[in-house]
Order: sequence, then structure tokens, then C-alpha cells
Amino acid sequence: MRHLPQRAAQSSLLFRLAITGLLALGALTAHAQEAAEAPLSAAAQIQQNIDAAFAGIVSKVAPVLFFDPAMLIGKESGVPLIVLVLFCGGVFFTLRYSFVNIRLFTHAIYVVRGHFDNPEEKGEISHFQALTSALAATVGLGNIAGVAVAITAGGPGAIFWMWFTAFFGMSMKFSCCTLAQMYREVKGRDHHVLGGPMVYLREGIIERYPALAPLGIGFSYLFSVLTICAAFGGGNMFQVNQTYGIMAQTFNLEGEVWFQVICGLVIAGLVALVVVGGIKRIGKVTSAMVPAMCIGYSLICLVIIFANLSHVPELFASIFSEALTGHAAIGGFLGVMVQGMKRAAFSNEAGLGSAAIAHAASKTDEPVREGAVAMLGPFIDTHIVCTMTALAILITGVHENADGVEGVRVTSEAFMTVWPGFNYFLVVAVFVFAYSTLISWGYYGERAAEFLFGEKGLWPYRALFLMVSVVSPLLSLSSVVDFADMMLLSMAFPNIIGMVFLSGKVREATQDYIRRLRSGEMKPIR
Repeated sequence: MRHLPQRAAQSSLLFRLAITGLLALGALTAHAQEAAEAPLSAAAQIQQNIDAAFAGIVSKVAPVLFFDPAMLIGKESGVPLIVLVLFCGGVFFTLRYSFVNIRLFTHAIYVVRGHFDNPEEKGEISHFQALTSALAATVGLGNIAGVAVAITAGGPGAIFWMWFTAFFGMSMKFSCCTLAQMYREVKGRDHHVLGGPMVYLREGIIERYPALAPLGIGFSYLFSVLTICAAFGGGNMFQVNQTYGIMAQTFNLEGEVWFQVICGLVIAGLVALVVVGGIKRIGKVTSAMVPAMCIGYSLICLVIIFANLSHVPELFASIFSEALTGHAAIGGFLGVMVQGMKRAAFSNEAGLGSAAIAHAASKTDEPVREGAVAMLGPFIDTHIVCTMTALAILITGVHENADGVEGVRVTSEAFMTVWPGFNYFLVVAVFVFAYSTLISWGYYGERAAEFLFGEKGLWPYRALFLMVSVVSPLLSLSSVVDFADMMLLSMAFPNIIGMVFLSGKVREATQDYIRRLRSGEMKPIR
């Protein structure tokens, strides 16, 4: 009963948001002709100002983030620094933890099925809900548009390198989510959790390396700022703008200001309904939404694949043959690792540390157990969902004459090869994928805001996040998207470097967990 006033306040807020939205829609309808002229020029001016502002930031950040280390010796490798950090990080943690991504894979599936769930343990959501909440953020437009970009850059061999990258990425995801459980802060009677890289980078480094305390504190604050920037950019602006874009293109409403505003208001209202309720409500929504959208989207792709079934053997042969030849291997590797990461912000987010924020809230007293659950994320995101998109594109051959920049249109053309109206299913998929990303990234940014400003920073952050959703369809995101991708990828620097310092503790905990699991000391609850 003591939660009723809080729920009433939340309901009141949502009611006021709905009324405000209806009033805005009424005003738009009453002045439709006006909205088609004067505001259009104002919107164009806003777009120019935002592009100019973000272009300045991008011009300063890009030379660092995408610096080619080979230039130090006067050569050019084509491999940016951020790609090298992510790749080396994945290999390092896989070897450091003795291929934990293989050893605990089956056990992770067993845990997700609920056999180790204990409602009495501290936390806010179950193992399954933590996984789906994290997947909601990663299974997004990168799985639709980003894959197309990677394929047009690297050809069929790119799929092999997608699998290769995700395999090592699983170990990075395991590492950061294990640490998130080790150093999380559990508050109050409701077991409210604050956890993730911003917590373990500070607390973990201070605990194990007191002399490096300033480094840990600096990393934690840097990560928090980058998370909020990424939440506003890649987790919000890009998702809403691209959702509007494909809907406007499909229904011939491009350039209609009234549709831009309505689209922004509707999405903001839907996000508010979930984000205001915190991780518990997000967990309930994503636990139903994520499995349905992954299975539904995969089935649609399978329809396309089975419609061209005779080409499957040839397709798989080309994937492996072109991945192992010099030109295709380089093109495929860079297509996924450079183009795919830049445009899709590395779809499974391995190494970035974002998923650790959701997994920190899981109900468990075994950090390694949650780390094992977390490493299923890259497998589902890349080995299943991204692979479905890739096969649908490759098997129809639409990538051969496609412009890699317009990834969504490439996927749309693949869908239309089966049936002209099949692209409407893609519109639904884009909306659902974008919405799931919005609600999870809204939570990620919220936790970063709480770390920086305390609980008093939550409502201002939520208000700003919803405002960004409203105005995003009105913006031209050419520079904003580049900025958002850079903020997202920049999160990997403090996170991976910090995890290297803390990898010894994770290794010790992993060895102890596997020993207890194999000896029978650790038994499932049901």
C-alpha cells in the first residue's frame, strides 16, 4: 500500500502528458496550412544550426576515435583505433577467462530458463528479464540497417567476420556484467539497484589499486557522461528519426510537418509509459516484446530464404570462400568492424558496457552467473538476428547494386522480392526494434544521471529524453548520427581499459564458480 502514492503520481504525470499531447495535436489540426509553411522554414533553420554544432564536435572527436595507429610509423592500415581496441579486448578477455564463452554457454541457457532464480535474492528483475532488457537495447536498427551497410562494404564474407567478432564479444559482455554484479549498489527496501561501469570502474579500481584511485574516478565520470550523450543520440535521436523516415517513405508522407510532430509525440508518449516505471516495468515489457520481435522478424526472413532455397548451398560456400581470401577478408572484416560499427554503433554493444547497467539489476548473489547470462546477448543479437537479415539480403542479391549508406532501403528491397507488400512488415519491425532500444537506453541514461547527480537528476533527465523524442523527426541527423555513434563507441575506451585492470578478480571468481558447479556444490533451485 505504501507504493500507491508513488504510482498515483506516476499515473497523474502520464495523464498530463497525454492531455498535453492531445492539445498539441488539436492545435496542429486546426492550423494545418500554417504548419506546412512557416514552421517548415523554422525547422530548416533548426536543422542547419544543429548540424553545424554537431559537425564541429565530430570534426574534433573523429581524428582521435578513428585514428589509424599505423600512421605512427608512416603507413596506413585502414583499421581505426577504436576497432583495434574492441578487437584486442575481445581476444584478451576470451583468453584471460579460458574461453568462458564456450565453457558456460549451455549453463547460461539453463539459468535463463529460470532454474536458478531465487526471488529472495537482492535485485529488481529476473535473469531472463535482465537479458531481454539488454537485448532490447542491442536488437535495434543496427540489425536491419547496419547489417546491410556491412554487407555492401564487405560482401558475403562479411557474415563470417560478424560471427567471428560476436564470438569474442561474448567474453567482453561476460566480463563487464560480472563486474556490474560485484560492485553494484543495492538501495532501500525495494532493492533499487545502481550498477554498471560507472560504479565498478570507480569502486573496483579503488579497491584493487588504491594508487590509481584518480584514474578510476575519472573513468567512471567519463563513462557516465558518454552514456547520457549516447542515450540522447544513438539511443533516441537516431531511432526516432529513422522510424519516422521509413514510415514517411512507405506512406508517402515525407516532408509533412504535421506527421513529423505526431510521430514524435506518439513515440514519446509510448516511451513515457514504460521508462517512468523503471527497470521493473521495462523488464516486464521487454520479457514479452523481445522474444516476440526476434522470433517474428526471423520468421519473416526465413520466408525470404525458403523462397530462394535453391541458392542456399551456393550462398554458404561464398560466405566461407570470400571470407578467407585476401581481398574479401579485408573488405568483410572492415565492413563489419568499421562501417558496421560506425553506422550501427556495433549492434551487440559488446565491450561498451551499456548492457551491464541492466544486468546489474538482476536478482542473484552470484556475479559470474549473471555474466554467463549476459554473454548470450551477442549470440542472439548477431549469430541469430543479424544473420537472418544478412541471409535475406544476400540470397536475394539486392546488395550487389545497392548504396551501402541507405541500409534500411537495401533490406526493404530484399523483403519486396517475395511480395510487393512485404515491406510493410519491415515498417512494423523497424518501429518495434526502435521502440525497444528507446526504452532500454532511456534507462541506461537514467542510471548514469543518477550516478552523476543523485536521484534529483532523474526527472530532469526523463523530461529531456522525452523532449528529444518529440523533436527528433524534425531534425536532419547527418552530423548528429555521427556524433551519437562516436559517443557510443567512445564508451569502450574507459570500460575496456578498466576491465583489464579488474580482470584478475573476474578470473578468480570464474574459476571458483565453475569448480562449485562441476562438484555439485551449486544446485539449481528447481
